[in-house]
Amino acid sequence: MRYAQGGGLTAGQQALRERVRMEAGERFAQGVKTAVIARDLRVSERSVERWRRAWRESGMRGLEATGLVNRSKLSARQFAVLEELLAQGPAAHGWKDQRWTLARVKTVIGRHFHLTVSVAGVWRLLHRNGWSWQCPARRAMERDEHAVRLWKKDVATRGNTAAALGAWVCFEDEAGFSMTPPRARTWGRRGHTPVVRVRGRSFRRISVAAMVCYRPGERSRLIYRPRVYNKRKHERTSFAWTDYRDLITCAHQQLGGPIILVWDNLNTHRAAGIRQYVDAHDWLTIVHLPTYAPDLNPVEGIWSLLRRGPLANTAFTDADHLTHTLRHGLRQIQYRPDLIDGCLTETGLTITRHNPTPTRKPQ
Repeated sequence: MRYAQGGGLTAGQQALRERVRMEAGERFAQGVKTAVIARDLRVSERSVERWRRAWRESGMRGLEATGLVNRSKLSARQFAVLEELLAQGPAAHGWKDQRWTLARVKTVIGRHFHLTVSVAGVWRLLHRNGWSWQCPARRAMERDEHAVRLWKKDVATRGNTAAALGAWVCFEDEAGFSMTPPRARTWGRRGHTPVVRVRGRSFRRISVAAMVCYRPGERSRLIYRPRVYNKRKHERTSFAWTDYRDLITCAHQQLGGPIILVWDNLNTHRAAGIRQYVDAHDWLTIVHLPTYAPDLNPVEGIWSLLRRGPLANTAFTDADHLTHTLRHGLRQIQYRPDLIDGCLTETGLTITRHNPTPTRKPQ
């Protein structure tokens, strides 16, 4: 059994540790080496070195116990208050950046609860209550949370309408992919950073417009259209409104039902041609996402699956290689409707099933 360091010891444990330190002090007077003392007493050499320094400064008195260690603990109510304080962000407590560190949490605990907790104690406190060290997600300062909540209520109502009419709720988004692949973690020898060789100069770029479609009782669908940009003269770099029109038409033909299309406020999405197309077809309804709210679009999850999957650390030789990899990755997602459903679950939105109220037959 090793004699661990730290607070929260009982009286018997504290007395045992004191006897071990006293025995180590006698060995110090005899000139025994640190490694031998650590092996005989079954403690770490670091502890023996710390005891030796105390013995040199104060003799055997420096090895005496100073009393039971009182480890400060926060009650459940106090930790709930601490969570509210941390939710305000570091800027509300005087720090300029938006990063919570153990030292800062320790300072907040000292300010508001007048308790002295070590940095290791703060780590154990947060870990015990379900906190972890994470990389934060970015969110625009211009985002209106109230508008987002109202939009969610509106979409819930439209979702009920879609279920009642047997319509598909479709989310659309577009993304660009270049010859430089996204980076992903890989194993390598410590101190030697792995290197992925990529093309230094390449103007080839592929844009993909994708649409995920949901309807209760049906298998989720993924419909996409790629567009290759070769940097030719007068060539359009992004999708035109006619490309979106063709994608919507193709989706309607494949789904075979009314569509409620949800997408962002891109200028092309609000083009006059799109508005005329919507007015001319009663099976199509357009709903725009609130501004600066990409987390409400399940297609963002599709892009994440691609960048963390087949595209990660892939050295593309030419545009055909990139196109083939993109098509293969999207095709694999098409065969996995559970992944498409997971992208919707990540947004916090749900597609409800409509249960019509049965009508009584006349007597």
